Amino acid sequence: MTDGTLGIIAGGGQVPAQLAAAVAATGRPVFVLALEGHADRASVAAFPHGSMRLGAVGEGLAQLRAHGVTDLVLVGTVRRPSLLTLMPDAEGARLLARIGRAAFAGDDGLLAAIVRVLEEEGFRVHGVQAVMAGLTAPEGVLTSRAPTPEDEADILRGAAVCRLLGEADVGQAVVVQQGLVLGVEAIEGTDALLARCAGLRRDGPGGVLVKRAKPGQELRADLPTIGVRTVEGAAAAGLAGIAIEAERTLMPERAATIDAANARGLFLVARRFTP
Repeated sequence: MTDGTLGIIAGGGQVPAQLAAAVAATGRPVFVLALEGHADRASVAAFPHGSMRLGAVGEGLAQLRAHGVTDLVLVGTVRRPSLLTLMPDAEGARLLARIGRAAFAGDDGLLAAIVRVLEEEGFRVHGVQAVMAGLTAPEGVLTSRAPTPEDEADILRGAAVCRLLGEADVGQAVVVQQGLVLGVEAIEGTDALLARCAGLRRDGPGGVLVKRAKPGQELRADLPTIGVRTVEGAAAAGLAGIAIEAERTLMPERAATIDAANARGLFLVARRFTP
């Protein structure tokens, strides 16, 4: 990666600010472009920054270029808007035309198209994990509690269902209990999935939340992510634990997430799932 200004297109959560701080500490210039309605602008206020609404692509590209941005990272949660409410500016309309049918595909297909167009505009796009070390989950059992043989069976079942979901570009997470699929993630996100599954839990051993990247995932955007809130949701749903994909799942609050799982008696395991 070159030493030009790193642009961070920031969605929600704390990772954009963490990344900006880590990059600034190396002496490299950074510019944060906060997405209105998604990013926490207060968290990035200490860094050179601007903002844009999702449809105002021309304004956003102009800000990036004005600040000498050569490399880009897309990071943070963004709730996908309806195309009917996007109200693109002229540049946004041109970009949508170049994205084409991918605008109507799943999130990964859309993000892959956005990355392609940004690179055609002259930016180098990188995954956050390539810029900031220690963000992804290392392989292994991360908590004091390990999965039981029953949990392992649910993990295998969940990984297989997640793969099918990913092939359809639908979601990245599933909840399985005793072999039964209690719920799958779609546009609502993992927190809402867990809340929904709380009322579907069966008697007996608790279930498992499984999260994995989609087959062919664009690894520079929208990697699966878990944190303390995920653990809290899994505990509230009565689950036994969480299984995630090693090295392809972001854990920006790694120590706090592991501590939260230990405090609630949940297991947290990172695996290299088979295709």
